[in-house]
Amino acid sequence: MTWNGDAYQERFDRIAAEGQDVHGEAALVRSFAPATVLDAGCGTGRVAAELARHGIAVVGVDIDESMLATARRLAPGIPWYRCDLAELDLGQSFDIVVMAGNVPLFTAPGTQPALVAGVAGHVGPAGRLVAGFSLDRGYTLDDYDTHCRATGLTLEARYATWSRDPYTGGEYAVSVHRKR
Repeated sequence: MTWNGDAYQERFDRIAAEGQDVHGEAALVRSFAPATVLDAGCGTGRVAAELARHGIAVVGVDIDESMLATARRLAPGIPWYRCDLAELDLGQSFDIVVMAGNVPLFTAPGTQPALVAGVAGHVGPAGRLVAGFSLDRGYTLDDYDTHCRATGLTLEARYATWSRDPYTGGEYAVSVHRKR
């Protein structure tokens, strides 16, 4: 899939201009009071930039150069890396690794275990992996939980939204997994 980073960002700029909150992901991440965050599948850097605005040391990684070009233009002070998350090895760990924006759904079918292993390998001691994605595209919560367990992460909480509405089933979930 090929993206246009500027066009993607314009959508969120429009939503924000209409007065809607576009920082739910960052607010949830901030509620854990992390000092460091890896925004895995960062896209145009919307989440990373908001976290950095609150004094959190953040790093962004995405495979799409167009998205990263927009991120670099909008937030030049953040380290941005181009990499396939299934092969990620930054040589550092983070308090939180966040995958906002359906990241597991944009990987090639069958690569989700490698994706989860790649990002989970960057979760620091007692850290968390926080991910939100749609459940109507073939990647199930059972699959995701199994992939997380295989990397030493256990489910801590699950929500229906980034604003922590209770998960009671449905087509979207936000999962918080903690390092054992």
